[in-house]
Amino acid sequence: MNTRSALVMALILTLMLVTSCSGSRRASQSSSEHLFSDVSSDLGGGEQDETSYDAPDEEVVEYNAQSFNSETTLEESDVSGSVQHRVASPPPVTSGGGTGLGIGAEAGGMVNPNQEPYDLVYYEDYGDNPFISTEDNNMSTFGMDVDTASYTIARRYILDGNLPAPASIRTEEFINYFDQDYDDPAGNDIFSITIEGAESEFGQPNYHLLRIGVKCRDASMTDRPAANMIFVVDVSGSMDREDRLEEVKRSLRMLAGNLMLGDRIGLVVYGSQGQVISEPTSNHDAILTAIDRLQPGGSTNANQGLQLAYEMAHREFDPERINRIILCSDGVANVGLTDADAILDQIKADAIDGITLTTIGFGMGNYNDVLLEKLANHGDGMYYYIDSQDEANRLFGDNAAQLLIVLASDAKIQVEFNAETVDRYRLIGYENRRLTAEQFRDDTVDAGEIGAGQSVTALYEIRVTDEGLENGSSGLGVVRIRYENLETREVEEHATTVRVTAVTNDFDDASPQFRFTAAVAEFAEILKGAIWAEDGQLSSALAVADGAAETGMEEEFCTLVETAIRLSDR
Repeated sequence: MNTRSALVMALILTLMLVTSCSGSRRASQSSSEHLFSDVSSDLGGGEQDETSYDAPDEEVVEYNAQSFNSETTLEESDVSGSVQHRVASPPPVTSGGGTGLGIGAEAGGMVNPNQEPYDLVYYEDYGDNPFISTEDNNMSTFGMDVDTASYTIARRYILDGNLPAPASIRTEEFINYFDQDYDDPAGNDIFSITIEGAESEFGQPNYHLLRIGVKCRDASMTDRPAANMIFVVDVSGSMDREDRLEEVKRSLRMLAGNLMLGDRIGLVVYGSQGQVISEPTSNHDAILTAIDRLQPGGSTNANQGLQLAYEMAHREFDPERINRIILCSDGVANVGLTDADAILDQIKADAIDGITLTTIGFGMGNYNDVLLEKLANHGDGMYYYIDSQDEANRLFGDNAAQLLIVLASDAKIQVEFNAETVDRYRLIGYENRRLTAEQFRDDTVDAGEIGAGQSVTALYEIRVTDEGLENGSSGLGVVRIRYENLETREVEEHATTVRVTAVTNDFDDASPQFRFTAAVAEFAEILKGAIWAEDGQLSSALAVADGAAETGMEEEFCTLVETAIRLSDR
């Protein structure tokens, strides 16, 4: 099959995936294309050579991979009674409109249709949380989330001169990217809970913001168990774009430099096939040598790469150690929806056994946010996106402890509002983390994993009743958190009562961190095109953020909003 024919076939196959709702896929394969085996019966492929590594030298067509979850799926009704129609779609044009699939110029001289900034980029639209009447349901429950990929993906778009795809925006990941000045947990507690509120600066009159902050106990890289870490690196042809594999190698070298005596690292790669490059070792020089050998080439057989990594992790498993798999990829995988579900089920089963999976995304264009987020969610890990060397330094250097040391699993938050003092409420963000009230104490339900020193912030917009405003000492509600303490393997639950006075402050009198967080949320909601921010102005979010910014990261955010304003005015 020549290059032009391969491109035509790739485009046809991609369009079939987007428009078809059937569960099966059939595709012709060239010699350089390898679709996943049926992992529902066999999670993986044949035996691999564990002693040698040679990157494929054939010419590779980079855009022949089928994207996970590129079907149109119909989800169950949300709490408001509406039905969400979710589509994993490529980003829109700069103005925020338009859809479609494009094959980039690198793939044969074609340009992206509708002037889309990137080709073959997939996100899932989770919709907007509704306002809920407390008379109908006064319990709000969701899984904690510390992922930050959505913010750094948006930053990549904006710094490249484009407004981000609305479906790529997950508001809670914008909020949780920034450090918060929450109190440290007391004594041996895993978490502290901080409550603050004020009148809503961006909402309707008589509405208030409630901020719930949960901070996990900190730990140093040396104050932790030894780790068994398996790096799974995508070395397929698409990883040659933008030198993204070189960024992976720089990041892994940095993380390897932060390891302590007794840590062991194994290295698995996948291109057209999975291959073990290095069995787990504590030899620092051997680790760096294995990383340096990585070269891009071939198709994308992530199934085999993950299979080999989990086999290695099971061989090396030690309940007294951290057992972590770290996947570095652009998220593209030649796998259909059925096979992907089987992979996710297997990953969740291994997470329950103590082998967790964190995913780290690289590159833009030919990028699948959907798969990387779902893999991390099922693998009881975190999902990050590296958009710059500075971000790699932050994640693999300064925040390496958060990446490796998870102190709480299946962490959930539940807020029980007092219907006499709260008329209605909406949770800002966490649309794909919502749980039912009954699931809060169901410890078989998957929720969030929290690393050492990490903070989780939840913002609620609420309307306080007249009776509540007249008696500020009345109870606003009860905030509960529930999680498995990974040090004791016991499930713990804590609660704190919130009074109406907690949210009646003037917005200008709130702490700088509270005001900055509100501005970040408004920025994300506007970029997302959320129904509750239809009348929002980026300039208003900038004014609040600029007046509250105190750190370099916060000042960088203000510059990012300024750039977004210029882009929106084009």
